[in-house]
Amino acid sequence: MKFSSIETPGYVGFANLPNQVHRKSVKKGFEFTLMVVGESGLGKSTLVNSLFLTDLYPERIIPDAIEKQKQTVKLEASTVEIEERGVKLRLTVVDTPGFGDAIDNSDSFSAILEYIDEQYERFLRDESGLNRRNIVDNRIHCCFYFISPFGHGLKPLDVEFMKKLHSKVNIVPVIAKADCLTKKEILRLKCRIMQEIEDHGIKIYPLPDCDSDEDEDYKEQVKQLKAAVPFAVCGANTLLEVKGKKVRGRLYPWGVVEVENPEHCDFIKLRTMLITHMQDLQEVTQEVHYENYRSDRLAKGIKNKENGIIKPERDSVVPTQIVLNEKDRILQEKEAELRRMQEMLAQMQAKMQAQQ
Repeated sequence: MKFSSIETPGYVGFANLPNQVHRKSVKKGFEFTLMVVGESGLGKSTLVNSLFLTDLYPERIIPDAIEKQKQTVKLEASTVEIEERGVKLRLTVVDTPGFGDAIDNSDSFSAILEYIDEQYERFLRDESGLNRRNIVDNRIHCCFYFISPFGHGLKPLDVEFMKKLHSKVNIVPVIAKADCLTKKEILRLKCRIMQEIEDHGIKIYPLPDCDSDEDEDYKEQVKQLKAAVPFAVCGANTLLEVKGKKVRGRLYPWGVVEVENPEHCDFIKLRTMLITHMQDLQEVTQEVHYENYRSDRLAKGIKNKENGIIKPERDSVVPTQIVLNEKDRILQEKEAELRRMQEMLAQMQAKMQAQQ
């Protein structure tokens, strides 16, 4: 058997490492959590179903007007396994029905902020636990914030919510139902929204800059994506026939709005941004937002320890402050695991002796 390193002088073989990473990643599969936030009736569910060509809400019951008056903000997480060309994606979409529907929305985002912190807290506990190999990552990697096309920019609720959220999650602003506006109106609204985002110091997800050695087509793609923010989109799950071709779109008396036509809306650009930068969204969540949360939690734990507080409060549980009962529990779990391993070893030895 001949090896490439013998055939090619000076070739070690580590150039094959990306292929190894690719094979391992494909075998393991990918997981991604997307949050969609916005008022009712902006087409959030339709857009998500259009993006991933699936039905995430098969059993959803739409509340009537009377129920909406009593409805508070609640969070619904829907998970679906998607497979495409052998690559598996575990997609979780967290919807926020009831957001912005009340007369007084001053407290409508507290449940969302609490949910995001809960996912960070769960990940922090799992990281400091015994079984670290099988941690399920339910942290929010990206948040699509839907902006109404019927206003003249951002509402006070939009500004307040994004300012509360931008240090915890990657925000991608989306103008909903873009087929209600003309191209000039969309361009004017985009400029207005971006100006207000800058004026209020809101930090939205920044698309990463391209390296100098990147492909020219990729550089042009990133340039177009950056120019398209906020993405003006419309979703549709209905197949229509236009000029002999089946397209997903919306039928109006004056014509058909094609969802996947770049001339009609930014749907393709939004999907391209999400898919091509999915890894970067996860890395920013891990290296920036989660690390900030983790640092704050550890700092709170150290401060409580210095003040003589032995048992931490509910919102300040950190690995450095595990109480004695918790230590006992961990020791018992380790002893039980050792016993199981010894039993398995004894069974294997008995089988080998029986075969001999």
